[in-house]
Amino acid sequence: MPVRVTSSGVVGIEAHRVDVEVDVAPGIFGYETVGLPDTAVRESKQRVKAAIRNAGFDFPQERVIVNLSPADVRKEGTAYDLPIALGILHASDQVPGVELDGVVVIGELSLSGEVRPVPGTLAMAMLARADGARRIVVPNANWVEAASAVGVLAQPASTLLEAVALLRGEVPERAPPDDTPLPEVDEARPDLRYVRGQRAGRRAIEIAAAGGHHLLLSGPPGVGKTMLARCLHGLLPDLDATEQLEVSRIYSVAGQLPRGRLVRRRPFRAPHHTASCAAIVGGGANVARPGEVSLAHAGVLVLDEFPEVDRSVREVLRQPLETGDVVVARATRTVRFPARFQLIATMNPCPCGWAGVPHAPKPCRCEPRAAERYSGRVSGPLRDRMDLQVTCVPVPAELIVGDGTEEPSSAVRARVQAARERQRVRYGPGPVRSNADLPIEALETVCGLDAVTRSVAQDAMERHGLSPRAFHRALRVARTIADLEDADSVARRHLAEALVFRGAA
Repeated sequence: MPVRVTSSGVVGIEAHRVDVEVDVAPGIFGYETVGLPDTAVRESKQRVKAAIRNAGFDFPQERVIVNLSPADVRKEGTAYDLPIALGILHASDQVPGVELDGVVVIGELSLSGEVRPVPGTLAMAMLARADGARRIVVPNANWVEAASAVGVLAQPASTLLEAVALLRGEVPERAPPDDTPLPEVDEARPDLRYVRGQRAGRRAIEIAAAGGHHLLLSGPPGVGKTMLARCLHGLLPDLDATEQLEVSRIYSVAGQLPRGRLVRRRPFRAPHHTASCAAIVGGGANVARPGEVSLAHAGVLVLDEFPEVDRSVREVLRQPLETGDVVVARATRTVRFPARFQLIATMNPCPCGWAGVPHAPKPCRCEPRAAERYSGRVSGPLRDRMDLQVTCVPVPAELIVGDGTEEPSSAVRARVQAARERQRVRYGPGPVRSNADLPIEALETVCGLDAVTRSVAQDAMERHGLSPRAFHRALRVARTIADLEDADSVARRHLAEALVFRGAA
């Protein structure tokens, strides 16, 4: 009789059930895997054979057929090694007393029979819980993330022998795993106290952090654009419980969970400007993997030297900036990745960096219209999606070498936390986490304007040609400025400051 072992696979960040069916029948010795396996799955027969023998069992000298169901879905990765091995042992009557009903099994096998970690374990554990499974057997290294899916018992196995003992009920239930966060490295989070001058940039960073807004910083080289961008991460609140699972599931699929522990700090991603389109938005030739915009979900994506980023990469950001997700379409499947991130982009005004800079220490040496062409690399539709746009200017020498101190990140973070808490209370549980996520249909209620403020908005739109999108984004920024002041409604001064940061006041 064929034996069925329930396992799981991942497409994008969504897990799906896979039934591993094993039949050991008399006949000429052979081993065949069917059900659209990829190369890693086809090669599993060598790992499974060696692991079974080195664990002290006999590999059956009969015809072995492994079917991965459903047969019309491509199976990828190494998570099926352990369920295949258990299925072969059960089908060949070598492990009596094994209980497989209501159990999901995942894990890669080494040649010695060790169970190695696999990506996507958190998503698989969440699926097991949704499907009503009683327990899930996972590699020991994936235990912490699997146990985060409350509602299904996660049991770790270090070896094939231990997995057999677990399924026989011979191993007592272990205490919940230690999910204490690992010590964090704050290299990417310099303190605002070291940013001298740049009042407009500091204010924009605070507003962006408080409302989750996108920010474009421009200015000559060395004035502090990159440092300001990196300071923003230290102002953001930690992820809430729901966001932790969302972000950790992405990192689990990408194989980047720190020792299997949940991600608690908001992600901070700063890829090099030569990164490819697939690296930024996700995808791949065979297996679709999350890109930097998804790894920055609920966090910050910094793109330094923005005009130097490949044009196709810059323009492909327009959709996720608007919708908060990425849809990777291929001939055989379509994969969706969450991408609700905060973009902080920096740029120089021209190739040499000094065009149009007042009191510049160096003259611009670019050819005529070079600055216009360079700035034009960031298209109008992309600029329109940037909520805050700030020009940083050179700081006087006396501020740089003086002994004065600026307000530290800790003080700014307290105001940001208070503003975020007001938004959390206002919006409650749901998809809206910050003012930047506020849908258009809710703007009238949340950002209601009086007659005077409406007149200011109308005048700004007519004089500066603001698009409806730009106006709506300015309204969201104004709501954030009001939250920083603990104001119940959006006043004229809030909208005026928001329009200033769009160059429309």
